[in-house]
Amino acid sequence: MSAPAAVFDHAPAPAAKACTVNPLKMSQPLGAALAYLGIAGSMPVLHGSQGCTAFGLVLFVRHFRESIPLQTTAMNEVTTILGGGDNIEKALLNIHKRAKPALIGIASTGLTETKGDDVAGDLRRIRAAHPELDMPIVYTSTPDYIGAFQDGWAKAVTGIIESLARPGTTVKGQVNILPGSHLTPGDVAELRDIVADFGLHPIVLPDLAGSLDGHVPDDFSPTSLGGTTVADIGRIGASEATIAIGEQMRHAAEVLTGKTGVPAKVFDRLTGLLAADDLFAYLSALSGRPVPEKYRRQRSQLVDAMLDAHFFFGGRRVAIGAEPDLLWTLGAWLKDMGCTLAAAVTTTDSPMLANLAACGARLGDLEDLEAEARDCDLLITHSHGRQAAQRLGIPLLRMGLPIFDRLGAGARIIVGYRGTRDLTFEVGNIFLAHGHELRPDDGTPGAAGGGCGGGSGAAPACAGACRDHHSITEA
Repeated sequence: MSAPAAVFDHAPAPAAKACTVNPLKMSQPLGAALAYLGIAGSMPVLHGSQGCTAFGLVLFVRHFRESIPLQTTAMNEVTTILGGGDNIEKALLNIHKRAKPALIGIASTGLTETKGDDVAGDLRRIRAAHPELDMPIVYTSTPDYIGAFQDGWAKAVTGIIESLARPGTTVKGQVNILPGSHLTPGDVAELRDIVADFGLHPIVLPDLAGSLDGHVPDDFSPTSLGGTTVADIGRIGASEATIAIGEQMRHAAEVLTGKTGVPAKVFDRLTGLLAADDLFAYLSALSGRPVPEKYRRQRSQLVDAMLDAHFFFGGRRVAIGAEPDLLWTLGAWLKDMGCTLAAAVTTTDSPMLANLAACGARLGDLEDLEAEARDCDLLITHSHGRQAAQRLGIPLLRMGLPIFDRLGAGARIIVGYRGTRDLTFEVGNIFLAHGHELRPDDGTPGAAGGGCGGGSGAAPACAGACRDHHSITEA
């Protein structure tokens, strides 16, 4: 896949300070744990202290408002110095006895990574001594002193593929979906339904829509409540194609291709008119079917929504703090709508940063974001940015993880035509609620000016939508 066009102008710069003051990022182990939660009957385990696991458990419970299975090897001062092999063995035996999981996913933490535990060697020893541990055990090295949430997610998915994927005879119509960590359970469900409506049979890895979509189970389960089964993971090597969403999933898709021969297509984003068009054109070509009528209708509705909303987006200045793939998704879409991304702060290094070369784009924290968002019209980040938005006196759009002061975070949809339309209305209503006036510094008119960012500043996608108002997706 060719690299997407740059939204910004300058190279990204790191924060020019020695410490994080107001954290933006979530750690690698939490990203890996969430990926494991997308596997049916799984039990994520953090190899570290009890406090590490307690923090992650509280964060996930507050965000999803669901019961979260998450265990720990409970390292203490002595075991940290002497080595954690015995703690891993005790944890695995207890989990096997009490929960009977279909899969155990282990993620390391900074504590055990600093010590240098040979977890892979410990697992070989433990399996040899305890043949009753017959479930898959996947280990991922995720030190929390480097990287960020999406790195841990991507490593865990890659580890699952390396451990469980096998080549197979191609099954006509079977398609793999590798969603990035920035997609919500609602996004995953929407994408799965879109693929299925082309007559294809998707296997989603990991499938948060099956485990954390907010449903009430029939019976109590000590493990994850749904998701991709271990049997389905074993079948992904027989698929016709793999669809990966987000640059973070490129390596996992390449590993799967190298191991099974299944060709992969990486979509940098699925939010926006042109981005959704690319997805539907690909699915139409892959399936040999025309785009279903309901999605042609949704495309027309999105175009109409963009025409209705572009008056209120034009020239607005937005600040975003998010993981790289979510930052790219939102930043590119806002650019399409005629906004200016005045501040962009992200959490970890990524190839997408070459396309996120904003005026002042940087690896940093919420303090950096707040300092650069002083003249913005909208702040976009997770719930920990609410105090900054209050101090700045600008509205906050909560995106990413965690969102603990609003309901329904897991059900939000921003992918495809329908998701982009709903996001357009949501952001447009924020701009409407907080008024528009002539900006004195650049003379850019808002709603009162009746323009789309003022002549030459009109949004490219909006302009295209105006020309193609009555067009529909061509198969």
